[in-house]
Amino acid sequence: MRRMLFAGLAAFAALPAAALSPPSPGGQLDLETIMANPDWIGAAVESPYWSVDGQSLYYSLKRDGSKVRDLYRVDLASGQNTRLDPAAVAQADGPAVYDRSHRRAAFIRHGDVFLVDLASGRRVQVTRSSEPESAPRFSSDNRSLQYRQGNNWFVYDIASGVSAPAAVLRFVDDPQAKQPDALGRQQLELFKALRENKSDKDTQRANDDTLAAADAGRAPKPIYLGEGGEPLDTELSPDGRWMLVVTKPKGAKEGRRPELTHYVTESGYAEQQDTRVYVGRNDPPPQSLVLVDLTAAKFYPLKTDDLPGIKDDPLKDLRAKAIAALQKDGKDDEARALKAPDQRPVRIISGADDGGGGGIVWSEDGQNVAIQLRAIDNKDRWIASVDFGRHALVNQHRLTDKAWINWNFNDFGWLKDGRTLWYLSEETGYSQLYSKSLGGKARALTSGRFEVSHPQLSEDGQWFYVRTNQVAPYSYDVYRVPAGGGELTRLTQYQGMDEFVLSPGGRQLAVLHSAPYQLAQLAVQDAAGGAARELTNTMKPAFTAHQWIQPQIVSVPSSHGAGVIWAKYYGPADASAAASRPAVIFVHGAGYLQNVTLSYSNYFREQMFHNLLVQQGYVVLDMDYRASDGYGRDWRTAIYRQMGHPELEDLLDGKAWLVKNHGVDARRVGMYGGSYGGFMTLMSLLRAPGEFAAGAALRPVTDWTSYNHEYTSNILNDPQLDPESYEVSSPINYADKLQDPLLMQHGLIDDNVLTSDTIRLYQRFIELHKNNFWMSLYPMERHGFVHPDSWYDEYRRIDELFNTYVKPVRQ
Repeated sequence: MRRMLFAGLAAFAALPAAALSPPSPGGQLDLETIMANPDWIGAAVESPYWSVDGQSLYYSLKRDGSKVRDLYRVDLASGQNTRLDPAAVAQADGPAVYDRSHRRAAFIRHGDVFLVDLASGRRVQVTRSSEPESAPRFSSDNRSLQYRQGNNWFVYDIASGVSAPAAVLRFVDDPQAKQPDALGRQQLELFKALRENKSDKDTQRANDDTLAAADAGRAPKPIYLGEGGEPLDTELSPDGRWMLVVTKPKGAKEGRRPELTHYVTESGYAEQQDTRVYVGRNDPPPQSLVLVDLTAAKFYPLKTDDLPGIKDDPLKDLRAKAIAALQKDGKDDEARALKAPDQRPVRIISGADDGGGGGIVWSEDGQNVAIQLRAIDNKDRWIASVDFGRHALVNQHRLTDKAWINWNFNDFGWLKDGRTLWYLSEETGYSQLYSKSLGGKARALTSGRFEVSHPQLSEDGQWFYVRTNQVAPYSYDVYRVPAGGGELTRLTQYQGMDEFVLSPGGRQLAVLHSAPYQLAQLAVQDAAGGAARELTNTMKPAFTAHQWIQPQIVSVPSSHGAGVIWAKYYGPADASAAASRPAVIFVHGAGYLQNVTLSYSNYFREQMFHNLLVQQGYVVLDMDYRASDGYGRDWRTAIYRQMGHPELEDLLDGKAWLVKNHGVDARRVGMYGGSYGGFMTLMSLLRAPGEFAAGAALRPVTDWTSYNHEYTSNILNDPQLDPESYEVSSPINYADKLQDPLLMQHGLIDDNVLTSDTIRLYQRFIELHKNNFWMSLYPMERHGFVHPDSWYDEYRRIDELFNTYVKPVRQ
């Protein structure tokens, strides 16, 4: 029986609404409480940073009943936490940068730049503008403060208190460089008056240039970079001599953007919204680099021709196969469009849809610059320096991956000597930290089968502070390693360390840490290690008093040679009581995400739901299947060109583990998940029919050809080039295999995974005359639900699905 279920219409018999009240310490959970506004749990400490004098810490907390974040300050001497009123917020510091002598600090507050003299405490507001400024930093000689407004850089002279543009760039041809054509030359030859007018203009211009060159108080004259490019980014050198400009071709076409419809609106009329381009419809436009000499007012394109491997085609075999197939079908125009470029295009700056990586970092003295470039096919990442004499890129490091370069672990920068690079690389199979002098050999500062991330170089340049899971894949803490190489030393003992910030001067660490049932809290400790001092407790008693089930971290053996699959198991306190129980397997989203950790999970509602399921007689398994974060490169890239296949093997191994180790009834195992987890629920039911009693797929991708470019093309390449990967990876192509009860749920204004994914698969089921599939749509929800009523309705339906089709004992 087919049914279409909109939010507010019952899919099954509706549960009676429970009164909203926190659970008693040993009492029963209910869906109303679990899916209510999470203010009853508490508020996570967010965005901590140090005051400019290092005597206090600022942080943000969500206000109860509102999305507003309030700013707090904790005085380290007294431990007193204070919520700042508007007047105090106006006087608060922002996250600060310091000059090289540590005499001054600068920060952004409400979009304006402030300068502080550390000895006197005197504060100067440098800007007061309607457009926000960002990225303040001191010049290499400490005499000026640089900051940006969009792609325009400004320099504030500290002695005079005057701000001026660092450069005025014009992306048009220089009007003065235009030479007369044949007709114009003839006119000048014929008419004396025209020659005199031209001479007067040339003389006046030359005089203006002479006066400007002798007057440092004038704004710089425009530098014309030509008509061909649009600016994406500019980066000024700390010595003010150079500027790097990243451009894309002017008028580059992004491709058609599908629309979604808002049905519930303030206007009362349906309203349309553009979303994002489908994968393969138009590749991201290539980016180019221009080096601008601000002193000489000249510019030089930086060519990528000499980057190693830039002219290779890593997709050569797939390309030849696709072209041959198109030519065989008489589609010669499409075949020609797949011809490999002579040189692979690159990107330097990543946008919202482009993933991670890329960027430009200057050394503190401005004498060197590092640029990270990524091939648009994302098989290569280069870090290059610039030879300023030759105006040329010089490759320093190349990272190649036959699958795709990771979105994460792309941090890089300079040691304090300004001549030695540092960077993260997955070249050994795990993200590790390296250093490399220009033209020299790379040196591994860390090594092992664990991930290193969040590197921060201490102010004195002696130490790198990093986040790693060296102890176990699910356990994260702060470590440090000498910048010159040496032992990696553990500093914190939380196992659920989420974020850290070094104090001014580098003597202390501010640490955000959490636990499975504890939101992120703030602590401080000595940067060399030792006992931590807790500064906040923002949890609410109604939540902490309940006896929550602590997830057991378990290792599930892989039957396909993948080692072990780490998972969280939720079951009754009496392990023997799990026998013959039904089970639910939860599948996390994103694909590349780690949910098996000892930190507070983004899936906190789901975790409470798992407690409820155990209360109702189930056991639950939450797995970090292949593709998940935290387990190295090969675990991530196992899904290359076959999304949904290795992951399904792991989920089936999880089911087998439940049956073997906890006596679960193999015929009573359900599954659910959202986003990538929804996709995997579909792949599980459609590629392994009969293995799962029922499944709920929330906001799932059903056809990868309709997802975005960056995420999808990394894993499956372009659909025109590699149609086979899309065919084997898209649930819609297995729709004829549906035999188990399936509930699909989607927000109607989801602009990440579009609702059309679910609707198109629903239509396939209709045409295939399938039974026992349902769809519920939520008019006010995007990819991440925000309204408690929608959360409740969504999980009420999931709960009813499991209680109807998974829980009953089968004869």
